[in-house]
Amino acid sequence: MNRSTLLASTAAAFLVGAVVANTLPAAADMPVIDNTEIADIIQQSSILSAIKDIMTTISDTESDIRTFANDIFGAIGDNTFGTVQQLLQEGFTQEANYVKAQTGAMQQIADASNESNAQFQLQVRDAQIRDDHTVSPTACTALDGGVSTISAGVQGYDVAWTIANIHNARGQAQQGMPSYYGQAQGVASMSMEHRALYCDQKDVNAGLCSAVSQIPDGDAEYSSYYRAGTYPSQAAINAAKDYAINLIEPVAPAALRGDQLNSVAGQDAAVRRHSYDARMSLAQSIVDQQIGMQAPAVPITQAQAQYLTNLGLSAGTNGAISWFQALQIEAERRVSDVNWAATLQADPPTAVEREIALELALNNYLAFQNFKIGLQQEAIAATHLAQAVDHNFMPTSPMPTPSIATAN
Repeated sequence: MNRSTLLASTAAAFLVGAVVANTLPAAADMPVIDNTEIADIIQQSSILSAIKDIMTTISDTESDIRTFANDIFGAIGDNTFGTVQQLLQEGFTQEANYVKAQTGAMQQIADASNESNAQFQLQVRDAQIRDDHTVSPTACTALDGGVSTISAGVQGYDVAWTIANIHNARGQAQQGMPSYYGQAQGVASMSMEHRALYCDQKDVNAGLCSAVSQIPDGDAEYSSYYRAGTYPSQAAINAAKDYAINLIEPVAPAALRGDQLNSVAGQDAAVRRHSYDARMSLAQSIVDQQIGMQAPAVPITQAQAQYLTNLGLSAGTNGAISWFQALQIEAERRVSDVNWAATLQADPPTAVEREIALELALNNYLAFQNFKIGLQQEAIAATHLAQAVDHNFMPTSPMPTPSIATAN
């Protein structure tokens, strides 16, 4: 027991004894008491009480903590599977393993995704390469049309060459031609051909023929010569040929034969006749080329026949079309053909570029044909110029025949 507690107990005992004995002690016998110290002791006693209360509170708090700890330990479990530290360590380790596995799985997923995307991009590129190297239907149709046009052009020139040779022989009054025997024979030949093939109602009324022909006046109508396509038959080709004859040289002059060519006058006439024949051959050949362009030349393709059918036109003559019509189809189908437009719209960019290249090639082909026509027109213009100069050339006055000295 500490000193403060002992002093307090002693003082209290003295006071109790005096009261009980009813005696008042002498002043000398009274103990000496320090009131200040007693007040301090009392105050300290209050502090002790407060400390006790605090200790009680701490004890209660410790009890509550133990209770809460027991509850936490109960929630975590007993030590059957190890201590809390071990369990936490194992849990964190497992979580780390999960993270590692998840990272590896994500890497595999990313690798698989990248590989799949690379395969997809490769397939897209393979498809582009395939489209770039695969000929489209538009290109096939254009190629067929181009081959048909070139082949028809060759055949058309052959027809024109054949007709021109016949017209040249006729105009030159070669042996076997009507004018070889005289100009009257040439006139009679033309009259007989007209009555046989192109008789009209006037000729019937005049008694020159018995009935109107299938192509009345076909040898004198421009529609017989120019058609928007291909001549439908051999009779139509003959009508175009006869129209060209009436247009350029209806009757050929009589031929210079035998003794006529031996004289000086005959030789002079032969020179002039050769000049005449050359000009007529030029004019006749230009017209014959246009006839050859419209003569049936090559078999019609399926695309060409379909295009003509869509326009309501006849699909060739006996399955054949002319150079003129083949070229016309190639030029016009790119403007009005619905099938061509739909196919071009569905084509990849490379196929469209090929079509552009083919159209440029077609333009070059047409430009070259125009160049050849330009050369022919220049030849005709030069002929007109020469003929006009020759016609206007007149000597100023008659000149005597010059004497030429001969060496001895």
